[in-house]
Amino acid sequence: MKRRYLMTPGPSPVPAVIREALATEIMHHRTDEFIEILKETNEGLKYVFCTKNPVLTLASSGTGAMEAAVTNFFSAKDKVLVIVGGKFGERWAEITKSYGLDVVQMDVALGESPTVEGVKKMLDANKDIKGIFTTLCETSTATVFDIKGIASLTKDKNILLTVDAISGLGQDALLTDEWGVDVVITGSQKGFMLPPGLAFMSVSEKAKGFIKTSTLPKYYFSLAKALKSYEKNDTPFTPAVNLIMGLKISIDLIKKDGIENMWANFRKMSLAAQEAAKALGLEVFSKHPSSSLTAIVAPSGINAKDVVKKMRKEYGVSIAAGQGELEQKIFRIAHMGWINGQDLMMCFSLLEKVLRDCGYTNFKLGASVAKLQEVIYG
Repeated sequence: MKRRYLMTPGPSPVPAVIREALATEIMHHRTDEFIEILKETNEGLKYVFCTKNPVLTLASSGTGAMEAAVTNFFSAKDKVLVIVGGKFGERWAEITKSYGLDVVQMDVALGESPTVEGVKKMLDANKDIKGIFTTLCETSTATVFDIKGIASLTKDKNILLTVDAISGLGQDALLTDEWGVDVVITGSQKGFMLPPGLAFMSVSEKAKGFIKTSTLPKYYFSLAKALKSYEKNDTPFTPAVNLIMGLKISIDLIKKDGIENMWANFRKMSLAAQEAAKALGLEVFSKHPSSSLTAIVAPSGINAKDVVKKMRKEYGVSIAAGQGELEQKIFRIAHMGWINGQDLMMCFSLLEKVLRDCGYTNFKLGASVAKLQEVIYG
């Protein structure tokens, strides 16, 4: 039987110890036993998010939390700035427009990061902006954004900064409270090493004030209800019980390694993947590479989708193609959550084989693996 390897930017691999927790006999969610687990995960999430504020757990994908971040803090016709540098910035634009917000869109070239000066110029030209929606890691281009710099523009103003950290949290550094980020969103299936199904959202004191004035419709994703239940280590509706039991183990693993050590480790893997690509004569797509994944430009004349397909079908290794206009131009290799240096070496050794099969031979066999060993273990 062919083994399968996940090197995609979500879902990411789930460790055996977490899979065992997911398979535990289910318990009722209104019992003291489960409430104690929820209390522990609520506190643990604060550590991962680098915040003292509540971090809510929702039974949804990350996109559900993105929608909740629109409907709970704003009202129709509120003016917001949406930074778009790829597919997930586009998603912010689509959600905000769906709810009738007045959207000012800041377009950033694919693979580039928005400049603080550019964001400031947009705010200066639109004095009535009430919120900014952006991403920590634009997954479609493997690009990390300067959230610290953007937050410096909103920290002391009545402008709500909301960050989609769905693929970045755990790998790309994010100091929520220290930087002054109001709302941070992520999902379970990436840095938390869980299956899809949970979303998490930190809520600052400023954000709580925005909840009080929001008039957009909400019911299941009412953060007022969620915060009220949170105070009692409870949830307003049925939670994803076994996923939360797995979350407890995930947080334990993260705490054991230490979040700052994890940031350093994933940064090293990102640098290693970039150097491995260059050793094959390939170009790294992003000008500001994320620590969560690496986007590599396919060789001239080779469709990136063919590389992805051959990796999966012939070797059981799942990497990701680009999205939108980049679908045939780049492929993306993740280094997040449970993925380690050994996984990267396995992936690149097979990538070399696939590239040769596709007709690209402008490299010495083993060059990428040697570079990975040098950077990660040298």
